[in-house]
Amino acid sequence: MKSRRTLLVRTGHGSAAASAVPGLPAAAPDTAQAVRPVPPVPLDPPDLPPAVPPRPVDPPAVPAPSRPEAAAPGPVPEPLFTSAPGLNWAVPALAPAPPAPDPRAAAELPPTARDLELIRASLAVVEPVADRATAHFYALIFLGHPEIRALFPAAMDVQRDRLFRALLMAARGAGDPEGLRAYLRALGCVHRRYGTLTGHYGPVGECLVAALARYAGSRWTAETELAWRRVYRLISTIMIEAAEEDARTSPPWWQGEVVAHERRTPDVAVLTVRPDQAYPYRAGQYTSLETPWWPRVWRHFSFASAPRPDGLLTFHVKAVQAGWVSNALVHRAAPGDVLRLGPAAGGMTLDHAEGADLLLVGGGTGIAPLRALVEEALGHGAAGRSVEVFYGARRAEELYELAGLRELARGCGRLSVRPVLSGPGAGPAGAAAGLLTGGLPEAVARSGPWTGRTAYLAGPPAMVRRTSGILLRAGVPAERIRHDLAAR
Repeated sequence: MKSRRTLLVRTGHGSAAASAVPGLPAAAPDTAQAVRPVPPVPLDPPDLPPAVPPRPVDPPAVPAPSRPEAAAPGPVPEPLFTSAPGLNWAVPALAPAPPAPDPRAAAELPPTARDLELIRASLAVVEPVADRATAHFYALIFLGHPEIRALFPAAMDVQRDRLFRALLMAARGAGDPEGLRAYLRALGCVHRRYGTLTGHYGPVGECLVAALARYAGSRWTAETELAWRRVYRLISTIMIEAAEEDARTSPPWWQGEVVAHERRTPDVAVLTVRPDQAYPYRAGQYTSLETPWWPRVWRHFSFASAPRPDGLLTFHVKAVQAGWVSNALVHRAAPGDVLRLGPAAGGMTLDHAEGADLLLVGGGTGIAPLRALVEEALGHGAAGRSVEVFYGARRAEELYELAGLRELARGCGRLSVRPVLSGPGAGPAGAAAGLLTGGLPEAVARSGPWTGRTAYLAGPPAMVRRTSGILLRAGVPAERIRHDLAAR
């Protein structure tokens, strides 16, 4: 019978037959010798290094890469056949490829005749849809460049068309360098009153090109775009140079205090304004006015007097339907109010070297610049130069300046004033009072001939155009007929 100890070792959980200890020989299966217990092996003896080395304090040094010394140049190979150079093929050096054209440099060249042809062709497509092109143009400006939005009035009912159409007019006139330069110089000076800066011209040009590209249809090509960029660069350069030159001698606008406000009719007022500094202008010119009630809304008004020693300015203003500025000046302005004035503009001025007699035709408040021309002509002292004034209105009570003109005529035999009525009240009673009837252009035609005179026309556009046509058919040369319809 086997001992109890041996049985336990062979059949227990720690028996050598069931599990051998690595590194030790297994016991024989039938031996009765007692198995000595094996002492445990320590996992990390104290005399061995730790399992994970400590973190290094200094980074390891990286040796500099060795560079091989440059080899000495070898001998130049000689041709194989020195006596037969034709057999030694020589590859010629290839010329460098020309640089790609810079589109910005191409746009800086002046417009060519081909460019002007492309401009006209694209304008013919855009003009019938100018309203939509204009709306898209301003949408691009205001969305992409919101800082420019502050230069425009809150309501864009009138201003919306002005800038876009001015650019189109300038592009159309690119073939007339002298006329274009005069027009653009005046336009550049006028835009100073809006706060326009040199940096604004670039974004406006990009939006103009984008709007034209959208509405020019199949007429828009890369060549057409280059033509427009050239023309716009010419336009912006002239305007910027004029504005910078003008800034050296005059402010962008003047402040003017209303010192007198006289209502001549229910819808016509005569305003007298004192500017805050010397204001240069000539009789026959006009300016733009901005009221404190409609910021950034400017409207043109003619000077109604020649320059005075006291520096005061006079304007005749008629309140028109939906006229924001005119209604404010007639019905709201009062002494003490301060207006803003732009620079004087317009070329309807007297040429004293010419010496021809004058024919002045004015309707409504168009008499204002003609009154200024009368004052300058009489004050200049040109002996023998007569002045004939035709002053028209619908009713007799609308001839608000007739008494003042007749007062000037009483002191000078060279001035003649002929009032004309065209409305329902123009009957026999009016004729008996010395009033001509039948319409202003027709009265001028009946009272001719006027071939030896220089004519100045002001008033409603339809009246000015009709009178101009009558004078042309009567033999007055076109260069002797002057008005400012195109400039306004």
